[in-house]
Amino acid sequence: MRTQVAIIGGGPAGLILAQQLHVAGIDSVVLERRSRAYVEERIRAGVLEQGTVSLLQRIGAAERLNAEGLPHHGVSLACDGETFRIDLQAVAGKPLTVYGQTELTRDLNAILATRDQPVFEAEDVALHDIATDEPYVTYRKDGQEVRLDCDFIAGCDGAHGVSHKMIPQDLRKTFERIYPFGWLGLLADVPPCSHELIYSNHPRGFALASMRSTQRSRYYVQVSLDEKLEDWPDDRIWDELAIRLGPKAAAGMTRGPSLEKSIAPLRSYVAEPMRHGRLFLAGDAAHIVPPTGAKGLNLAASDAYYLCEAIVGFYRNGSQTGLDGYSAQALSRVWKAVRFSWWFTQLMHRFPGDDGFAHRVQVAELDYLSRSRAAQTAMAENYVGLPY
Repeated sequence: MRTQVAIIGGGPAGLILAQQLHVAGIDSVVLERRSRAYVEERIRAGVLEQGTVSLLQRIGAAERLNAEGLPHHGVSLACDGETFRIDLQAVAGKPLTVYGQTELTRDLNAILATRDQPVFEAEDVALHDIATDEPYVTYRKDGQEVRLDCDFIAGCDGAHGVSHKMIPQDLRKTFERIYPFGWLGLLADVPPCSHELIYSNHPRGFALASMRSTQRSRYYVQVSLDEKLEDWPDDRIWDELAIRLGPKAAAGMTRGPSLEKSIAPLRSYVAEPMRHGRLFLAGDAAHIVPPTGAKGLNLAASDAYYLCEAIVGFYRNGSQTGLDGYSAQALSRVWKAVRFSWWFTQLMHRFPGDDGFAHRVQVAELDYLSRSRAAQTAMAENYVGLPY
């Protein structure tokens, strides 16, 4: 087989890139090692920046998003029982949109299926000759060995995929911050306790009230890394949420059986560069951020945008400029999102071993944030998404 761009990974970065390239008249093949059912049932993020929404609209992938997405014009922050709201629309000029990554993945898969894409359950994917002008990919499908020749390879297969490992160790730098806690998430088919997100800094730990729709809620509580999911029955999670989110949120909370529960550790991770030869990394293959700032999916989208622009420039104008500048351009936005996610995580969580000084600084910063339009503008501009 031959294509112009081989895309490794059928997550948001790979799917968005494939649809962008199609709109630009460029062929691609998406290889995904999991089944379609598995990919579409993964519970992931659900807060989209306006830049991501606009990109999906431009590439014809937003019909259901436009109909079912929930615009959010503000966000509430709470600390020790005191709550204030930041009007994102007023101070940053843009809203956020709540729309589950699961739904977005289904939308994109449905569009790509009309072109017999992605290739699901592609096993033993391997990348070859990436430092040459004639790279290729091999994989096994239904017991048959397949060779896919291409001009470029987009590594969109996440932190556990094969792509990022292909950048030689002596050329790669990694930067990492491990956080000493995780998020225990609960998904339930119950109405949200608030029409907007609530982030709470509580003596018992962080909590977040979020949603995926008007009838599906997503909640999180901060837990230690040694916690076990079996020690957290639904009632215990609901009780903990009621305490940490405060009486007003608790009064509006509808309890129900969980559809999904999981504990996710938090870390910040960036690998540089995001390009080696004809291999270009995008999304979690190159960077991971804690979910506090809701940046993971949105960074995947901006990576796909930059990479598509670079590839289009090559085919239309014979220009290498975009390809050569892709890594630096993408990383500039990535590091700003890493900084914001780190800052927001530091602000809203209780860290093990912190003394009274650390919490007093949190209280002071939140008090300043509640009163200063300049501080709210800086926070809101990053939260709703910096421009591409």
